[in-house]
Amino acid sequence: MGIATKRESQESTNGAPGASPLVRCVGWDTIVRGLDGIERRYIDLDSAASTPASERVARSVSEFLPSYSSVHRGRGFKSRVATAAFEEAREEVLSFLGRDPARDTAIFCRNTTEALNHLAYRLRLKSDDVVVTTVIEHHANLLPWRRTAQVRYVECGPEGTFSLDDIVAVLDQKPAPKLLTISGASNVTGWLPPIEAICREAHARNVPVVIDAAQQAPHRMVPKTADFVVFSGHKLFAPFGAGALVGPIEAFSDGDPFLVGGGSVDLVDLHEVLWAPPPDREEAGSPNVIGVIAMAAALKELTEIGWEKIEAHEEALAHRLRQGLSSIDGVELLGPPLSVPTLSVGTFNIAGVHHELLAARLSAEFNIAVRNGCFCAHPYLMRLLSCQDSLGTKEKILRGDRSEIPGAVRASAGLANSLQDIELLLDAVTFIAKGKTSGIEYIQDIATGGFYPKGEIWTLGNSCGRT
Repeated sequence: MGIATKRESQESTNGAPGASPLVRCVGWDTIVRGLDGIERRYIDLDSAASTPASERVARSVSEFLPSYSSVHRGRGFKSRVATAAFEEAREEVLSFLGRDPARDTAIFCRNTTEALNHLAYRLRLKSDDVVVTTVIEHHANLLPWRRTAQVRYVECGPEGTFSLDDIVAVLDQKPAPKLLTISGASNVTGWLPPIEAICREAHARNVPVVIDAAQQAPHRMVPKTADFVVFSGHKLFAPFGAGALVGPIEAFSDGDPFLVGGGSVDLVDLHEVLWAPPPDREEAGSPNVIGVIAMAAALKELTEIGWEKIEAHEEALAHRLRQGLSSIDGVELLGPPLSVPTLSVGTFNIAGVHHELLAARLSAEFNIAVRNGCFCAHPYLMRLLSCQDSLGTKEKILRGDRSEIPGAVRASAGLANSLQDIELLLDAVTFIAKGKTSGIEYIQDIATGGFYPKGEIWTLGNSCGRT
């Protein structure tokens, strides 16, 4: 295969978009011994799930740690420093999204999922209210709304896309919807819906818009026209588990918050509570200060790199990834045609190769990390695969047999990747698609559906990569 073991020999320094990473990450040069005994650099192509920490984020956290303390409550020096840094991070979130702090607030959550659950509770929707969303959504933007309201879906075509007219048609159905909630970018195909135009049409009908920007925020500028935006730090090079819910202050000024407890109140007696104003009202308990500091550092880094440079890098990776996969015999690339812009995501299958086995082989034999399964977007992937879960499959799952769950493999790149990473993936996929083997036998664990090298300890029985 001719796979090198040192980063320097794998990357060009000619400055062309995609030739070299734009973000340096902790552990990016990790060398892993493959099952063939060859040591190779670990190739991380699972950015759509989580990114590693950028070196800048790690430095920012390290520099802050000596001042770490509880925020808002203490009067000691460290508490005052920590509180100032925490509130500066809130300002950084608003600045990153181009929001006016006099009108909008940023509420810190654990992640995008919590932010959407928080918002679904906080909007006080009634059981007969209608929320419009789409079939391309991550489960995090489907399930919370089904708890609180009636959900009306925008369907997609076989290529996993829909048009502005499709959105308008669903918005115009009666009864009129109370909300539109939509992904800024698909976590499965990387497709980018026309969000600006969608916001205009929704607002023309007095329908507020929620943008799930979990996939969009690290790769593209988030539209300023959305009413609410949610995103996660762990997808933009900031680990430690922080996310943000951003929206109008007035939306959080009345009523009880999603979580209740210390920090969310001004006064409590045994029969009454006086809630604090937002954002304090929405952030009960001791907050994840480190996560927030990390996320703010990541947002600063993205801003300083600049969106023009980020988009050029992403476009170069996306073009090579999707064009390369589609040109390999036996590979089916899911999603829109190559002429449609996407993030640097390639979701695919190889004819005759189980998606779990393909992901296992890429890891064990080539040290390439990808994701496989349904990517927490089951309705969307079933449409892309032109299949529906059969009753038999459901019954097997209920019996603990996940061996036949449909799925695909997703390679997702980002600012820490180079074109060389993409080439190494394409070489590996070509090797497997041609039916070549490395002499390694794999067995399937029925309980998880995953494949594991026979005789190797690969945490057999864990469910990694199933969602």
